[in-house]
Amino acid sequence: MQAQVSPQAWQFCWSLLSPDKVPEIQYFGASALHTKISRYWSDIPTDQYESLKTQLFSQIACFSTGSKMVLTRLCVALASLALNTMPEAWPGAVAEMVRVFQEEGGGVDGRARCLALLELLTVLPEEFQTSRLPQYRKGQVRGALGREWGSVCPLLQQLLRQTDSPGAVKARVLRCLSSWVLLDVPLNESEDLVHDCFSALPDPELFDTAVEAVVNAISQPDSQRYVNTLLKLVPQVLALQEQLREAVQNGDMETCHGICRIAVTLGENHSRTLLEQVDHWQSFLALVNMIMFCTGIPGHYPVNETTSSLTLTFWYTLQDEIMSFESDKQAVYLQVYRPVYFQLVDVLLHKAQFPTDQEYASWSSDEKEQFRIYRVDISDTLMYVYEMLGAELLSNLYDKLGRLLTNAEQPTSWQHTEALLYGFQSIAETIDVNYSDVIPGLIGLIPRISINNVQLADTVMFTIGALAEWLADHPVMLSSVLPLVLQALGNPDLSVSSVSTLKKICRECKYDLPPYATNIVAVSQEVLIKQIHKTSQCMWLMQALGFLLSALPVEDILRNLHSLITPYIQQLEKLADETPNPSNKLAIIHILGLLSNLFTTLDISKQDDESADGSAPPVKTAPPPPGPNPVVVVLQQVFALIQTVLSKWLNDSQVVEAVCAIFEKSVKTLLHDFAPMVSQLSEMLGQMYSTIPQASALDLTRQMVHIFASQTDHFPPIKALFELVTSVTLSIFQQGPRDHPDIVDSFMQLQAQALKRKPDLFLSESLDVKAVFHCGVLSLKFPEAPTVKSTCLFFTELLPHCSDVPPLARVVQEDGKLLMQAVLEGIGGGASRCLMDQFAEVLFSLNKHCFSLLAMWLKEALQPPGFPSSRVTTIQKDTFSHQILRERVNKRRVKEIVKEFTLLCRGLHGTEYAADY
Repeated sequence: MQAQVSPQAWQFCWSLLSPDKVPEIQYFGASALHTKISRYWSDIPTDQYESLKTQLFSQIACFSTGSKMVLTRLCVALASLALNTMPEAWPGAVAEMVRVFQEEGGGVDGRARCLALLELLTVLPEEFQTSRLPQYRKGQVRGALGREWGSVCPLLQQLLRQTDSPGAVKARVLRCLSSWVLLDVPLNESEDLVHDCFSALPDPELFDTAVEAVVNAISQPDSQRYVNTLLKLVPQVLALQEQLREAVQNGDMETCHGICRIAVTLGENHSRTLLEQVDHWQSFLALVNMIMFCTGIPGHYPVNETTSSLTLTFWYTLQDEIMSFESDKQAVYLQVYRPVYFQLVDVLLHKAQFPTDQEYASWSSDEKEQFRIYRVDISDTLMYVYEMLGAELLSNLYDKLGRLLTNAEQPTSWQHTEALLYGFQSIAETIDVNYSDVIPGLIGLIPRISINNVQLADTVMFTIGALAEWLADHPVMLSSVLPLVLQALGNPDLSVSSVSTLKKICRECKYDLPPYATNIVAVSQEVLIKQIHKTSQCMWLMQALGFLLSALPVEDILRNLHSLITPYIQQLEKLADETPNPSNKLAIIHILGLLSNLFTTLDISKQDDESADGSAPPVKTAPPPPGPNPVVVVLQQVFALIQTVLSKWLNDSQVVEAVCAIFEKSVKTLLHDFAPMVSQLSEMLGQMYSTIPQASALDLTRQMVHIFASQTDHFPPIKALFELVTSVTLSIFQQGPRDHPDIVDSFMQLQAQALKRKPDLFLSESLDVKAVFHCGVLSLKFPEAPTVKSTCLFFTELLPHCSDVPPLARVVQEDGKLLMQAVLEGIGGGASRCLMDQFAEVLFSLNKHCFSLLAMWLKEALQPPGFPSSRVTTIQKDTFSHQILRERVNKRRVKEIVKEFTLLCRGLHGTEYAADY
């Protein structure tokens, strides 16, 4: 890379291209040449343009019979030169290229010259698309290229229509057309060539490139202006149906795929235009039906066909266009297209069906995964189609399912039943079906389904889960579906679907579940003890039980908690006595995880989860029951045990994290009900952190500060804990904090939270405010972006308190210049460019809260030459300083100023890298 950008590259690239070198070396020479022309154009004196151009032409002629990869690279280099010299220095560039290559000579045969010219003409628009020309030049060059189409089009037409043109030449012509139409060549100007592409489709050698050219031509944003040309294209596309049917019969997936792409591209990009041509409604409907044929193409995706998935977005687009017409016009279109969409639903549900068990067993895991994703796409499409078809769609599905399950004569395949249920589930999962009159009937049908297959059982579970909100409004129906869910819990194959469905029911229907609670807890306990489910499903199951228990009277909660948790507590006691090793570590983390997931959702404060329309916030409908919170009761009982576990595992960050998670989840759920634990937990956290500091302990401390620091009776233990972890962390900084970016990150977040919730913490004699400030300045220089972000947050919280917290005011006055220098160092190139917004926030805050000091510090800090970067001049630094000091209100403007300055400091201003920034 360094060689390619060095000044010497101009010399060595030509030597490396000499004929006696191997292609890999020649390729490097051509590549270096392209790098110099595309990125360092300004190095080339104007009087050398002509000789460089001539040299490139002659090299391309030499390589037209040589290595293809070197030829392409040289063409790209000449294309780059053309883009840099059009239209002023090299007017009519393309016409000249055509002329040079059409002249006989150089001992190169006509066909090789023709292919080299086509390669050059193909890469020219591609190079334009990827070039980093400034915006104003891009416009000029695009215009110049557009004018050159007149030289390209006749050449391409002539080559395509000559009967003796070799296949390789025609294929290159089609590639060249593909490349040019991406420049928005007007569709009416490429119309004849597109027509020739259709003529090339029957030739298997040209099929793929012809498809690509047609698709590119008709998907150009500008093409919808050429209505007449589009109308001529519709019959050409419809004429491909014969070729499509033959391909389907012969199992030729590539041809099906290509023809389908053309039909879908025309439909998807131009449905509005074609819908509006009312006189041609029948031909557009024929195109829609052709796409429907592609959606329902025979065979199972992705094993026998890969075409149907291409069509799904078309149906979204067509529906959007129809629904966007004003109502009277819309009504006319709906008369024609509602039946089409009902047919689409049938087709999609047919395509969503599983193959026979035997066939499915022969699929690879990759094919099964692709099929799963395909079904999700179908599910999303059905949900969207519901917007157009409404309740009638549900009735339609219900009638079909009813006929299927009640028809004694005809045995039904489970695949058919499963697909219909899947359709229901797709809609019910995201759309409020509370108003549908068919759901009670559906719930009544579910127990009639004979479930003899895992996929069907899974879909039954997910369908029940999707109806959880409906069940909350119709609790009388719970008794008919809950037994199915509890039965499925015992089947490891249904682990994900049964546990997630139970969790949804417990969350949505918890106030109707007390009569079933004993049974649910018993079944859950049994499956947990038998270890039927994997870890993450066990965690979900605990969350489900948390929701369930929340709605019971306190004494029932405690009784259930006792029976649920006791086996785990006994196991934990046993594990706590053992010598630490990897297998008992996993068991400990698992048990601690079960407890924290249970406490995440166990919330006895009665809340009305949102009102029906979702507008009102949750409301506490009743005061919490008297006495301590059940979670607190349990935590107090196991506190000593947790301390024992910690004492053995304090070195292990994962165990410490799992312990902290229990308390963090409990604090988040219980909020002020957690109060009785505050002093105990503060003491334990202090001991933990003093022995072996871990980031998770700081995160839990931050949570406690957030909730309890502003409460008078809890202030003393929180204050003591805050001071202790601060002083322990300060000593880490003295020993060298570079090995602990996670601790520094969490420490900065904790300090920011303290400043936000309780700035009084910084008034304490025992807190070394100056040292904390210095740690912040050090942390700004860390290479880890998250740590620097948290540190910038700390300073933006700290600076506003210069006015009301005297110790903070003192330290900023004395050492603010150090902060200023660290920020400038980061902007000057010391920090990642993704952090510039955060540095800008600190500067903005300094400007807002310490204006007079900032003016002085900026002047002093920017004085030394070469700071913050040797690439910026004194004038540029002065401009930056004035711009910053002027902006005390507009934060967005400060961010822009900092971005500009950091690009100057890094030598990236006006380069291709800046374009991405």
